[in-house]
Amino acid sequence: MKADPEDQLRLLDLQAVDTVMAQRTYRRRTLPELAIIAESAARLATLSGDVVRAQTEIGDLSREQRRLELDVDQVRSRSERDQQRLESGSVGSPKELERLQHEVQSLARRQGDLEDQVLELMERREALDAALAAVNESVQRVTADRDDATARRDSAFAEIDAELSDREAERDGLTAALPADLLALYERLRAGSGGTGAAALRQRRCEGCRMELASTDLNRARNAPPDEVLRCEECGRILVRTPESGL
Repeated sequence: MKADPEDQLRLLDLQAVDTVMAQRTYRRRTLPELAIIAESAARLATLSGDVVRAQTEIGDLSREQRRLELDVDQVRSRSERDQQRLESGSVGSPKELERLQHEVQSLARRQGDLEDQVLELMERREALDAALAAVNESVQRVTADRDDATARRDSAFAEIDAELSDREAERDGLTAALPADLLALYERLRAGSGGTGAAALRQRRCEGCRMELASTDLNRARNAPPDEVLRCEECGRILVRTPESGL
């Protein structure tokens, strides 16, 4: 293939632009903030489940506590009525009096048992409230980390996208000035060579694969017409001669 030496040099400018664009695109895809945001989302999902479970258990305990407190009130009321009958002297039958005394004692034991259960539930509720408060603090902390990472990500995206837009405009200008066949070869090689389609021959070394040219390849490059498009024998990329080629 033949191409004006100036067009071949423009390939190096195009390659430089493409390299920068690839680097920026890679940076956009691998920003550390993206990992933080993803980890935060997973953590918040777990914490949300913890919150729901704690709230559900607290609700269950509250209902059970209310039921027990109602039982305590009922037992207390009945015990007070029986005690009033005992103290009023209205019960004349010794047998009935004994029954009432026994019932008052049984009600007192029942009331004590119920109050102990209420106290136990209150202690469990206190522990759950503390656990829920800790989870909510974690939610707030993780949310703040996520929001901070999101703001940094958005700022980085804006910066990268602005540069990519500028580079895209620069690329359009370069490709418009290149012959179609040379550009097509460059694009094909770039797609198959890790993003590098053209490399400078500098100090007898291909800047694409970093391999020094063999003597025969150097001689061929030295003797080739200026408009001949050279290819690196090692990596196959377009090899562009420059004043620093060392030929």
